[in-house]
Amino acid sequence: MKTKGKTVQSVDRALKIIEILKDRPKGIGVTELSNILEVSKSTAHRLLMSLYNADFVRQDRENEKYLLGLRFIELGEIVSNELDIKEIVYPYLHKLGNVTGETAHLAIKNKNEIIYIDKIESPKTIRMFSTIGKRAPLYCTGVGKAIFAFLPESEIINIIDSIDFVKYTENTIVTKKEMLKELENIRNSRYAIDDEEHELGIKCAAAPILNYNNEVVAGISVASPIMRLNDEKFNNIIKEVLNASKSISNALGYNVNTL
Repeated sequence: MKTKGKTVQSVDRALKIIEILKDRPKGIGVTELSNILEVSKSTAHRLLMSLYNADFVRQDRENEKYLLGLRFIELGEIVSNELDIKEIVYPYLHKLGNVTGETAHLAIKNKNEIIYIDKIESPKTIRMFSTIGKRAPLYCTGVGKAIFAFLPESEIINIIDSIDFVKYTENTIVTKKEMLKELENIRNSRYAIDDEEHELGIKCAAAPILNYNNEVVAGISVASPIMRLNDEKFNNIIKEVLNASKSISNALGYNVNTL
């Protein structure tokens, strides 16, 4: 219990440091910070180093003062995008789930992964398991590939070069050459398919969401157990996903005629 108490105290102090730095755009030194926190300089420095190693704090090389780190820019963008995108997309996502009768997802990119930020659950008893906040790879999920394919070319190459391909199923793409070909096909067709590439028994159709700057900002998808799919139903799901993608992108100012 004593160790737990110390851990909680450290977390509380780390959060206090973030609050202090928020109000000091020119930074703060270790001595001043230790005085405010009423702790030793070594304790203040240890707390700063924990935050520094996680990119929540950075240090000015000239005056050695500490400031908020660049990690907050990334987190702020994610939260902002989630709030804006979710509000705009929800009615389209709700309609997509109702029309197809399957689980519809909204996801955004974060580094080499996607994060599911909203979903409309299928009303059917047997359905895929997914949760809001869950992360999954870009390269082997339908919605991940839909986003991946519409990133700038230089970013696509950088991501592919950094991916540690994992073969989740026999259908998972695990080579750079195959991945580049897959992304090219997705750009041409404007939709992506996850044919049991990430999870056996689950098939998915997905499409990108683009904004007024022609940037991909999210992706939507419909996933279903393969036992409920035939060619006719899956082709209808693709059609509905594409229609939703066009409508949402149009709402974000994208020239829908180019989709």
